Amino acid sequence: MKEIILQGQEQRMRAAVFEDGELIEVHEEEGEFSHLVGNIYRGRVENVLPGMQAAFVDIGLEKNAFLYVADAMPPRFADEVKLTSNHLPRVEQVLKPRQELLVQITKEPVGTKGARITTNITIPGRYTVLMPNTDYIGVSRRITDEEERSRLRERAKSICPQGMGVIIRTLAEKIEGNELGEDLEALVELWSLINEKVPHVSVPGLVHEDVDLLARMLREWIDGKVETITVNQPVVAEGLRNALRKLDHPATNHVHLISKDNLFADYGVDEGIRKALRPKVWLKSGGYLVIQQTEALTVIDVNTGKYVGQSSLEHTVLHTNCEAAVEIAHQLRLRNFGGIIIIDFIDMILEEDQKQVLATLENACVKDKIKCQIMGLTKLGLVEMTRKKVGQTLEVRYSKQCPKCDGTGRV
Repeated sequence: MKEIILQGQEQRMRAAVFEDGELIEVHEEEGEFSHLVGNIYRGRVENVLPGMQAAFVDIGLEKNAFLYVADAMPPRFADEVKLTSNHLPRVEQVLKPRQELLVQITKEPVGTKGARITTNITIPGRYTVLMPNTDYIGVSRRITDEEERSRLRERAKSICPQGMGVIIRTLAEKIEGNELGEDLEALVELWSLINEKVPHVSVPGLVHEDVDLLARMLREWIDGKVETITVNQPVVAEGLRNALRKLDHPATNHVHLISKDNLFADYGVDEGIRKALRPKVWLKSGGYLVIQQTEALTVIDVNTGKYVGQSSLEHTVLHTNCEAAVEIAHQLRLRNFGGIIIIDFIDMILEEDQKQVLATLENACVKDKIKCQIMGLTKLGLVEMTRKKVGQTLEVRYSKQCPKCDGTGRV
């Protein structure tokens, strides 16, 4: 069961997502933390860096955006020459200083780093993603039934405009009606409007801004598991009911209005955020995690803490590690950590115990819409995994570095 809490205050909109009564995601839209991924800009190449196979592009933000050579090549050209990651053209052959480009943000600015961009534009809808510059047809990897994948692929081929590409999203699974065609048709129309607007936008400048928090919620988060949506603004509640009615979603009659200024406090969201900003996370058994983020990676240590078990040391360790694996997947989503993640589980002697813990971690990460990849155990017994970086972390959004200790936490 999923529940969404929407709290609006003045010009700020915040959303919290609960899964089985547990806070799993927090989103907000205000000022510098407004959503940038998906925005399309006219940009100008400022610096071409042969040593990095990349360029910095001015798109009108505070910091220049980063464009890697692979993200600057037309997909059709890449297919024709059958390029591999070890055989890319030199960046100076693809990009020139002062060159003007139409680009899209794929990663938000983080810390001192500017946004990452691509010239391969994508326009996402609820059921499909339009790729106007390539003729690729794809189906979400989360749809695992081969018969359903084949059906959706054939459907995509029949509705996709010539010379364009489309990816079928997870929400399209089992959709039989005209929803896919209507969704893609709306995206093609939007792309046409964007193209018409491009010549009238100065360089650098914003051409197209991705949808706001509410529309993104309807597009990205409201799936069949969402049962209840609670909001504190009458206009928002009525708008959601109308939108859900068009989607024929069962939550249409479960949009509840509670006229309170701070729903987040009543539902424990604010307290959940405070806990997620602490390095120590207690497990129900009495064990605990210690989570530390560095610039390069995130390190997680698992400890038995107060838990002493009942039958044997092996059982105590296995129980703690499995419980920790589930909580680690939850914390990564809530804190929105990305990049390289190293986990130091309690040492396990039996190989079957190691496999069970890894399987538990993999199963817990399946719920995460952001791509996770678990690499397995190293020779030192550490678990290596990655999670795609998307947006700012909870720590960046809700805290700032201490001016006295410069972030060390020690005086």
